[in-house]
Amino acid sequence: MSLGLAFVSVLVVAFAAAWVGFARGRRLRTAGRLHSLPVYHGAYAALWAAIPALLLLAAWAPFQSQMVNQAVLASPEGRALPQFDMQRESIMSEAQEIADGEREQGFNPQSSSLAPRIRSEQQRYAMMGGVAAILVALAAAALAVRRSKPQFRARAGVERWVMIVLFAASLIAILTTLGILLSLMFESLRFFRLYPLQSFVFGLEWSPQTAIRADQAGSSGAFGAIPLLWGTFFIGAIIAMVVAVPLGLMSAIYLTQYAHPTVRAWLKPILEILAGVPTVVYGYFAALTVAPVVRDLGLRLGVESASSESALAAGLVMGIMIIPFISSMADDSIAAVPQSMRDGSLAMGATTSETIRRVLLPAALPGVMGGILLAVSRAIGETMIVVMAAGLAANLTANPFASVTTVTVQIVQLLTGDQEFDSAKTLAAFALGLALFLITLLLNLIALRIVRRFQEQYE
Repeated sequence: MSLGLAFVSVLVVAFAAAWVGFARGRRLRTAGRLHSLPVYHGAYAALWAAIPALLLLAAWAPFQSQMVNQAVLASPEGRALPQFDMQRESIMSEAQEIADGEREQGFNPQSSSLAPRIRSEQQRYAMMGGVAAILVALAAAALAVRRSKPQFRARAGVERWVMIVLFAASLIAILTTLGILLSLMFESLRFFRLYPLQSFVFGLEWSPQTAIRADQAGSSGAFGAIPLLWGTFFIGAIIAMVVAVPLGLMSAIYLTQYAHPTVRAWLKPILEILAGVPTVVYGYFAALTVAPVVRDLGLRLGVESASSESALAAGLVMGIMIIPFISSMADDSIAAVPQSMRDGSLAMGATTSETIRRVLLPAALPGVMGGILLAVSRAIGETMIVVMAAGLAANLTANPFASVTTVTVQIVQLLTGDQEFDSAKTLAAFALGLALFLITLLLNLIALRIVRRFQEQYE
């Protein structure tokens, strides 16, 4: 029995428990006054049958692989494996792929002889977990059905289960954020043991390439994050926002206040298509179309350092990419302002533009700020457009025609290929990730403060 079959079996038990609970509730209803409807009795039995058993399967799945590995290593075939860890792990990996049917045979003969043992242990432990889950489902369903009585508050029990599920869903988001932060912090602390914090935060040179020999130039590497942070803000928070914010707001204002309903029905979906275009397509567009135009423009303006890979080319295309984020949020926020406020402003003699500027935009400020913040976060985290249009050079320059790079691009560069997590070069990626996380958090706090400062309350 596999865990998938056990999952289906638990659902079947839950469905049967729901039918039995519903039938029992109907019999109790005909016999006398019933506190909760029969459907709640069935739902109560189904929830008790499904949730504990599914939680058991979810907890069993990650431990099953560990128990299988321990059982395989304790077997005669496992004891015959080499003692060298990397070679043993390679054989185990090949044997696992053979057992899963991903390949027919491995490079090492021992992997083929080890695969049947892995397959048998997987079946044994899957059977144990599946049977345990089914027994738990049956026992919980029987207890839940036995509780069905005329005065039993089944509806309250169902609502309690729903509240638990909703709380667990919200808790998952919080724990995920906490896990991301802790994983970044632990690896970042390892990096700062190898490289000074002040040099990382205030350093003006980024050169993570370390030499093989100590007598070579740059043997210690340079990990100053200022050029990367500046490139990230220069492209994502300055150039892209200069393009996206005016165009996004003006398009939202036109679609909500001036456009004919037929025009709006066509233009709004077309505008939102931009959000669904893959970023690699934007990267090709930036590299093949926009970048040559920007380079020629720089040369005509007398900028001799104009490059085919520039911050301006990447920022322009990134700004076009994030227009739908601002436009959609601003559109929904402006459309949500009560019509009575528009009518009252116009009745007082204000023009349409004055109504938009003095009434609608202040009332829709939270949604507009939310859209801008979402767009900034999207732009800061973009990688493909920067790689293809802005380059990889960590230059600290305000020249929009020069090549720059961003934090996300360098993280990809540092973690590409087989890396060992014991060098400053690799651990620097986690420090950059932590810096980007803190910057995004700061932007959220600033946006929240702005909204609280300028938000207007209406009844």
